[in-house]
Amino acid sequence: MYTSCRLCARGCGIDRTSGSVGYCKMTDKIFLARADLHMWEEPPISGTRGSGTVFFSGCSLGCIYCQNRDISRGAVGYSVSERELSETFLALRDKGAHNINLVTATHYAPSVIKAVRAAREKGLSVPIVYNTGSYDTPETVKALSDTVNVWLPDLKYSRPGTAAAYSFAEDYPSVARRAIDEMVALAPTPIFDADGIMTSGVIVRILLLPGHLAEAKLNLKYLYDKYKNGIYLSLMSQYTPLSGLPAPLHRRVTSAEYSELVGYAERLGVVNAFVQERDSAREDYIPPFRTDT
Repeated sequence: MYTSCRLCARGCGIDRTSGSVGYCKMTDKIFLARADLHMWEEPPISGTRGSGTVFFSGCSLGCIYCQNRDISRGAVGYSVSERELSETFLALRDKGAHNINLVTATHYAPSVIKAVRAAREKGLSVPIVYNTGSYDTPETVKALSDTVNVWLPDLKYSRPGTAAAYSFAEDYPSVARRAIDEMVALAPTPIFDADGIMTSGVIVRILLLPGHLAEAKLNLKYLYDKYKNGIYLSLMSQYTPLSGLPAPLHRRVTSAEYSELVGYAERLGVVNAFVQERDSAREDYIPPFRTDT
């Protein structure tokens, strides 16, 4: 799958085993930027002990407002083998992680499948969470069907023009909808353990961007009309503007914008949803990443 890579919807076809890189800026060598307990995911993901979050370097989207731009553009990271990745999962479990949370792992899907299988052979039993921007092909999602238990996708845009301007991916709305549809087919019923941790199901994140309330509403309505309360939604106000961004991305989301989005969800009849406090939009919540090997 790395020799003619089409793991994401870019479909580069690059032979990443030769040392060449695709749009994700990664070869087939695994690079991580961070692996640690993370307390700031949704409640059934982080729980009381934290989510065992593994940040992979590189990304198939490269959104201009990305809070993790250093890792999404491949600027930081440390190399691990598949065996070491498997050991990382086990180490996070030993630290008390409720789950293993794979952040932006699409371009490493074949290695992830092997590493999870090896960890399970050594006793890993916590759920695997797939935390993705949703620029995934249905084929890649299906390939992960025996690996992933909980799907945590974004639905970033409903309009091709916005997707092109902010993520250089005009086809993102249709690609993401197909990917999410496949995820829901694989985990159609939310299941929780005795501690309230999700062990199977789908949580779709809608990050409200400043000046884009109407588009967030369109995404919300699409998801509710199609899946009702068979999935969970996460309405996110945490957008943090970084330097050099054009208007309206140069500012935070206003209280009025976010309140309107939450109110719209209530009017639609959404029950299974998570909301955020205003103080989540701070750079304090951006974790430090490793650059050493």
